Amino acid sequence: MLVQLQGREVWYLQLNEAVSKRLVELMQERGMTQYQLYMKSGVPKSTIGNLVNCAYPSMKLRIIHELCQGLEIDLSSFFASPLFDENNLEP
Repeated sequence: MLVQLQGREVWYLQLNEAVSKRLVELMQERGMTQYQLYMKSGVPKSTIGNLVNCAYPSMKLRIIHELCQGLEIDLSSFFASPLFDENNLEP
């Protein structure tokens, strides 16, 4: 969402957008495709695609946890990103 704040435009992310951006970021860091993440995590390819494309307004933490296992990180590492700072998320 784009809002005016003190005379400047500021973009806020919805939570599903932040999750999508973080997931793409982590896959790119590892040179991993959606198919490879599916193979390592067991999360269906369609679910991964829907998360990446923000097709879901919300998602289960269990799914994110399974993706983290495929990415070989823990949940805290997934959420350790400026994308999830309260100042960046839509109020």
